[in-house]
Amino acid sequence: MGNSISPEIEQSLLGKSTEYSDQYNAGLLYPISRQPKRDDIGINPPTKEAGLPFFGQDIWNAFELSWLNLKGKPQVAMAVFRIPVDSDNIIESKSFKLYLNSFNQTKIESQQQLQHILVRDLSATAGAPVDVTLQALGGVLDGAATMQITEPKGRCLDGLDIEVKHYHPEPALLKNQNDLIIKETLYSHLLRSNCPVTGQPDWATVEINYTGKRIDKAGLLAYIVSFRLHNDFHEQCVERMFLDISQRCQPEELTIIARYTRRGGLDINPWRSSHRPSFENRRFVRQ
Repeated sequence: MGNSISPEIEQSLLGKSTEYSDQYNAGLLYPISRQPKRDDIGINPPTKEAGLPFFGQDIWNAFELSWLNLKGKPQVAMAVFRIPVDSDNIIESKSFKLYLNSFNQTKIESQQQLQHILVRDLSATAGAPVDVTLQALGGVLDGAATMQITEPKGRCLDGLDIEVKHYHPEPALLKNQNDLIIKETLYSHLLRSNCPVTGQPDWATVEINYTGKRIDKAGLLAYIVSFRLHNDFHEQCVERMFLDISQRCQPEELTIIARYTRRGGLDINPWRSSHRPSFENRRFVRQ
């Protein structure tokens, strides 16, 4: 069951041999409209003011950011980019990596100037204000305190002895176990989806926090596994999960966070929620 490739993705750099530029080039950034995939799963508010069925962000952590100071000395930093869920576009990941690499031999006056450039370029590409935080690295990893490896919260589903028959998203697997109203957090390391162009696997840990009727755990795990051969970008997988669980299980509150493993110095961590939670940008062991 393959997914058709949109013309805008075919025109992107994804899956193509590309020369790396080490001189700043904002033109490398490539936007992909969110709306066509949202139309596919029924997220099509008539106007922007009508709103989305969730809050959220796409959080990108960058571990390979470097530039030159005015004396030509290399500088390095980690960066966190927060792209709002109501932006017009996602940013194609390979173009993002090429863009960040284009700073490698570019002289920049200060970290503050670099941050200004990043905010300007990424916001223009996403079609909404993008928040950028830079963490400079010195003799000691200054970001170590904020990027410590932690465990997912809640109960792991992966030990359940289930039979798996579906490897494409199957919402019918989702059901409530009973009418008891509870609040719990469940997680799984078994989420795998695939790049819609190259077919390369994307691995993630997904955390599901909900309040409502108790969700059947075996069915939830089988549903998570059912993404294994599904072709979609990270952000689109999380939105599909949010809608399917919302519609099938009807929780009073729902938050889904997927922490995908790193590629090319970038990891992508979309979260979607029925409310506005305080989101901790925690790093899991596979990241």
